[in-house]
Amino acid sequence: MQYARLGHSGLEVSRICLGCMSFGEPKRGTHEWTLDEEQSRPILRAAWEAGINFFDTANVYSLGSSEEIVGRALKEFGPRDEQVIATKVHGEMRKGPNGRGLSRKAILSEIDNSLRRLQTDYVDLYQIHRFDPVTPIEETLEALNDVVRAGKARYIGASSMASWQFLKMLMTSDRHGWSRFVSMQDQLNLIEREEEREMLPLCIDQGIGAIPWSPLARGRLARPWGESSERMETDEVGKKLYLRDEAANRAINAVVGEIAKARGVKMAQVGLAWVLQKQPVTAPIVGATKLSQLEDAIGALDVTLTAEEIARLEAPYRA
Repeated sequence: MQYARLGHSGLEVSRICLGCMSFGEPKRGTHEWTLDEEQSRPILRAAWEAGINFFDTANVYSLGSSEEIVGRALKEFGPRDEQVIATKVHGEMRKGPNGRGLSRKAILSEIDNSLRRLQTDYVDLYQIHRFDPVTPIEETLEALNDVVRAGKARYIGASSMASWQFLKMLMTSDRHGWSRFVSMQDQLNLIEREEEREMLPLCIDQGIGAIPWSPLARGRLARPWGESSERMETDEVGKKLYLRDEAANRAINAVVGEIAKARGVKMAQVGLAWVLQKQPVTAPIVGATKLSQLEDAIGALDVTLTAEEIARLEAPYRA
């Protein structure tokens, strides 16, 4: 396994992060394709034994069930100090007032709920899952700073927002001397590259580590175009993505397949290799529902694309 610093922070993480949205009781939440605890544990164990120390979940994944499964497994597998556990706050955890968002009340309540489910005294990376347009950013940032000062989180991160919103939050933290975001979890893959316009250059400028979600476009870069999976058929969020230019998406998929065939590797490894070589990516977040998917992701670390291959992969994209 390879390791790298998360942005300009001192935190060392594996260059593959295991995304844990795949783990959760199917009857909790809206993801019918998730694996229950018995099915999840072999994948979590294999990741740990392969040297992956970075695990990303969220309070909203299967309404807390993902955190419970991950917490029990990691507590059994190894020492807490060797693990980097990341979770998130923002999504709706209950109906009614204050059941979601980034208010001080929500953040201080949800960090305690996440710690209880994860069976740990602290998380290594506490992330805001989305931007909250109705809560003053000063309120959100001061609450996150208090979470860090209380020892309940070591670092804080952000996810999926406009670049101007992220910069505004960074500058506000700097002005007040509050804990600063060290990571940005945004979408980046060969068929969704809009973050290359502003967010990735901003992260480079500000020393922020990128940890992209859906690096294989929900599996669309892991198999020939048109082939499906149970998750693809039941993932309601995924069905709304990648609709902008199907012809370009199909062409990109074809190039991924051609390069994979020529190299004798899996399509997923080519798609992940491209993300791994993109600056300032620290670790793509890879979800897995099969051990073979985890093995393919780890194998991507050994694939170094040439400049010519990168040019071929990027050529069909339509911004």
